[in-house]
Amino acid sequence: MAFRQKHLLSIEQLHPDEIQTLLDLSDKYADQNRKSGHGSSALAGLTQVNMFFENSTRTLASFELAGKRLGATVMNMSMQASSIKKGETLIDTALTLNAMHPDLLVVRHPHSGAVELLSEKVNCAVLNAGDGRHEHPTQALLDALTIRRAKGRLHRLTVAICGDIAHSRVARSNIHLLGKMENRLRLIGPPTLIPPGASDWGVEVYDNMAEGLKDADVVMMLRLQKERMDGAFIPSEREYYHRYGLDADKLRAAKDDAIVMHPGPMNRGVEIDGTLADDINRSHIQEQVEMGVAVRMAAMDLLARNLRQAPTGVMV
Repeated sequence: MAFRQKHLLSIEQLHPDEIQTLLDLSDKYADQNRKSGHGSSALAGLTQVNMFFENSTRTLASFELAGKRLGATVMNMSMQASSIKKGETLIDTALTLNAMHPDLLVVRHPHSGAVELLSEKVNCAVLNAGDGRHEHPTQALLDALTIRRAKGRLHRLTVAICGDIAHSRVARSNIHLLGKMENRLRLIGPPTLIPPGASDWGVEVYDNMAEGLKDADVVMMLRLQKERMDGAFIPSEREYYHRYGLDADKLRAAKDDAIVMHPGPMNRGVEIDGTLADDINRSHIQEQVEMGVAVRMAAMDLLARNLRQAPTGVMV
């Protein structure tokens, strides 16, 4: 299978054929997970360490479940109560991890580039579970799998990404992935939440929902990331919902069969109408969660194959 990476740090590093390989394997795991007895031995004998410097529920649970379904020994490290709080540097943490000889290291960190730095200091495969405003590669991959299963393809679609683009690593990863797969991308949001120079990314930029959603195949809403905001980016949540929150009326501008997505957690009545979020005919939000386990299983499986093929003590 065409997957040559020793780490999964970003979508930017992946070739389209590697994305295709990962999604094809994810598809198989997604179908397998819907059957009884869906375990596998792909990671048997390997140790997976989940190291989250930021709080997470769905991503951590998804990686933990993925590792256990593949037969790995899984350990979660609570970094909020770790030596980091006592002054230990990231490099010292990497050296400590090396002494434990993990095979797969899953890292979420509030600072962009921190996961890549760790990958340079450890002798195992590293997966980026989100770093600052940089990237969240497995989220983009599970979004891509959700789109492909709903639409039957992952190219030449019109995808609207709406909301807090400026603070979203999910948006950045999706822009990289969907752009590589030859889709038409639109970014919609208030000017305060659109990064400077976004129009140079090969995307269309709108501050009007009706214009941006016109004939869209996929509508991807984003969470307002208040924890990353330093200052007033919106007048109020009520005003934001009025102009940029997705409801049935705004969705009419998109195609009749357009699907609705959200990476979660959702702020109902701010980014999306609660009734629309629960509409099984339009919303694929719960399927995104389901596809997250399959994608993370596939990513760890492929990295483990490369790890096992490497000479003893040497990473590929």
